[in-house]
Amino acid sequence: MAEDAKREDGRAWTRQAKVRARLEEDGSLEVQVEGLTTQAKYYKPLLKEFFRLHFPVRPRWGDWSAHIAMEFTGDPPHMDLDNLAKAMLDSVVGAAFHDDSQIARLLVERRSADREGVWMLLSPM
Repeated sequence: MAEDAKREDGRAWTRQAKVRARLEEDGSLEVQVEGLTTQAKYYKPLLKEFFRLHFPVRPRWGDWSAHIAMEFTGDPPHMDLDNLAKAMLDSVVGAAFHDDSQIARLLVERRSADREGVWMLLSPM
């Protein structure tokens, strides 16, 4: 069963296993995946199942902006950010938007953090 947690701003997160997500008031979708692997293909089935079973949202048409961050501790892992971005975007097709060709702006980065994982913010433009 999914757990709901509140952040200091009051917006609810839905959490299941290693994934959590929430909808912002402006229609943006924020997603976090705990843990980091060089196998980008790991993320697609994990997130597809999460959206299908625990966080059903209806996809929308129009242009979207995507900001994806690979968060790491210590030295940055040898991971192709383009493959990670493709896996993350493919995983939300049918949830946030209908097709990843709707992405009009894409920012992918790696950054040092307290925990390892992937963070993604999808915003309608």
